[in-house]
Amino acid sequence: MRVMLGTQRMKLRRTARRHPALVAGALFAAIALALLIANGPNVFGQTTVFGVVSGSYFALGAVGLTLVYGVLRLVNFAHGDFLTFGAYMAFVINVTLGLPLIVAVLFAIATTAAVGVGLELLMWRPMRAKRAGMLPLLLVSIGLAFVIRNGIEMVAGTSQRNLRVNVTSTIAFIGLRIGRTELIVVVTAVVVLTLVGLMLRYTSLGKQMRALADNFELAEATGIDTNRIVLATWLLAGGLAGLAGVLYAAAVGTFTPDLGFLLLLSLFAAVILGGIGDAYGALAGGFLLGLIQEWSTLVIDARWKVAVGFAALIVTLVLRPQGIFGRERTL
Repeated sequence: MRVMLGTQRMKLRRTARRHPALVAGALFAAIALALLIANGPNVFGQTTVFGVVSGSYFALGAVGLTLVYGVLRLVNFAHGDFLTFGAYMAFVINVTLGLPLIVAVLFAIATTAAVGVGLELLMWRPMRAKRAGMLPLLLVSIGLAFVIRNGIEMVAGTSQRNLRVNVTSTIAFIGLRIGRTELIVVVTAVVVLTLVGLMLRYTSLGKQMRALADNFELAEATGIDTNRIVLATWLLAGGLAGLAGVLYAAAVGTFTPDLGFLLLLSLFAAVILGGIGDAYGALAGGFLLGLIQEWSTLVIDARWKVAVGFAALIVTLVLRPQGIFGRERTL
């Protein structure tokens, strides 16, 4: 009997090592089932809806953040302020000029992507050419975050802003309710993230980005135009950040210049949960973090939901430092 139990334990350990995502999924499903039984289908379902909404803009922001790290090994602390910049660009078009939200969204994506490319050409590329180490790059990204945030405060002030969207209208389905704007946010995020995933896996650009993520020098030696791929990476990361900022502002209803600062650690948490440098992991990590935070409100006060998300992050790092999906150096 003891021999059989020992054999089963060894099999479970091997399974956990070889298939961490499977084990994490089983644990996640067990927690969900326990919360469902304890709180009932309606309360649990409504909380899950809130988690999916939060996870949608977490995932968008996290994918852009991990793309930059995956290709350039740059931990960009200014990424959260890219989200803020996108939200304020949408405000200019949607509220100041009174144009439709879709125009504001496209403008926010384009301008934030342009900022990403501009910073690459003016700052990051010259620093790489001078072989700047990780610490100088990290310090510059932190300084850049303060410059963007304070620049927005100087121009727009510190008061709360609102986009011209309907945040009161709701849609009912299977006994649950979701805001009309929140539903648009979720659908938009899912469609965009699906397209990004398909692009990374099947297009020539995506394959070249993954090649740079695996080995930058080797990719350059094989004839890949690394400068062009790096610019494309910044375009994509900046565009996703701008979109995430607008979606957050639309879903929550209000925003300030601190929007990106408040979201940044959650974006890093989503990236690390899924496996830093892995775009698919960041996508899953974003939705996972959103659900964990919202489900925690069924057990403890909602004020502590962010702390619960980081507790899950700490546990993940202790048990599996490379993240649930565990492929640090790939996209």
